[in-house]
Amino acid sequence: NSEVQRTLRAIVIAIMILIWKLFIYLSTPCFVCVACMQFIFLVLLNWISPSLTKKLLLNMGRKSFMTQNPKFKYEDWGPTFMSLNFIKTVIGYIWTNLGQEAFVGNKAPDSPVVTLDGTTTSIYNYLKDNRPLFKQLVKDFSYAADFLVVYIAEAHSTDGWVFANNIDIKKHQNLGDRLAAARVLVEEDPLCPVVVDEMSDRTTTKYGAVPERLYVLQAGKVIYKVVSGLRVTLTVTKCGLS
Repeated sequence: NSEVQRTLRAIVIAIMILIWKLFIYLSTPCFVCVACMQFIFLVLLNWISPSLTKKLLLNMGRKSFMTQNPKFKYEDWGPTFMSLNFIKTVIGYIWTNLGQEAFVGNKAPDSPVVTLDGTTTSIYNYLKDNRPLFKQLVKDFSYAADFLVVYIAEAHSTDGWVFANNIDIKKHQNLGDRLAAARVLVEEDPLCPVVVDEMSDRTTTKYGAVPERLYVLQAGKVIYKVVSGLRVTLTVTKCGLS
């Protein structure tokens, strides 16, 4: 009976993963269309009524916690939603997430990452026992989980979808650029190891991590994932990725 139950469970999980993959593939064109329509709508609305556009974007910002960041005022980020770099970046995110392989209940994909001293390792090398893999999360749950931050492509590079008054980081042209940018993150003292994705962005793709994602991994399986969004770097806890 237990063997039959395990088999049935495996079949159900496989079917659910297949359905989720089909959803991703079929919904991608819809997401692209919605993003383009939102962009065009905001551009036209801003031309007609800048004040109404600002009100709408501030409301969006409250939902994504953008307005709670004391470093940014509306003028730093609001107008960027009407720039070509915004729509190019969002479409790039959607395209990258097509390749995700990490689904709840399925085996967590292993992929190469690079430590800040340039050593190539992998996600699985940070999994310990069956415990799960920020500053407050690490403090609260370090007794039960191991945390890992995987730094990926910069979401708001100065030569891309840039926010004013943000950290001055250009798009990474090579691994050295990405390692240098990750060291800036380390200066914020994340209280857990920081590694970077390879320039092939393999980890980013497998985990559908742009612009940001958090996972909980346990015993080599994905047991929890946060839906990606614009409020979103890849955090892996042995439980996770962000």
